[in-house]
Amino acid sequence: MTWQVEALCAGRKQSFRGDSLSAIAKLALDGPVAITKLGLAGDEQADPVHHGGPDMAVHLYPLDHHAFWREQIGDHELLGNPGAFGSNLAVHGISEGDVLLGSRYRLGSALIEACQPRQPCWKIEHRFGTKGMVASILASGRCGWFCRVIDEGTAQAGDTLSLEEEGLPGWTMARLFEALWGTSEPTDPALLRAIADLPPLADKLRGKIMARLDA
Repeated sequence: MTWQVEALCAGRKQSFRGDSLSAIAKLALDGPVAITKLGLAGDEQADPVHHGGPDMAVHLYPLDHHAFWREQIGDHELLGNPGAFGSNLAVHGISEGDVLLGSRYRLGSALIEACQPRQPCWKIEHRFGTKGMVASILASGRCGWFCRVIDEGTAQAGDTLSLEEEGLPGWTMARLFEALWGTSEPTDPALLRAIADLPPLADKLRGKIMARLDA
């Protein structure tokens, strides 16, 4: 399966709320972009404790979700920006239900691997100036996901994102997100333990799950 990359996006740290900084405002980049183990060249993270690192190197938030948000919050000007939700990749036609944990994708000359869904935080609501967006993400599962970089390379808008290797059968980003943070089912400790045992899972998320089980 192959999808076209509409844009690659990166952001710089800037004032966000009070004294806090954020790089959630991602803008489309021109020309070839280097993709390293730590992400796209020029992309920054203001909070390295919760963002960035090898298992959060590349964030994909599906462009198709922007239509959902227009129905929810109206035609907000930020929804015309492919990096509105802090996404590094702007792609149509792919969603959380399509992506398996551990699936590998060729992005230009780089190879990336899906390793965790994204947990939403308050910064999305502050960026859009709209309350209730986190609750909508938790209820709808429109979370996006992170990839680690297996092979470094370069990519640019117009390149393709191509599935090279399927991940773990049944373990979609949608299923993982629902089990960890969703609202439709009670937390299932056995399911959480099974998720923590999945080899491709991001190590930091694995640690958070184990801490949650041991609490």
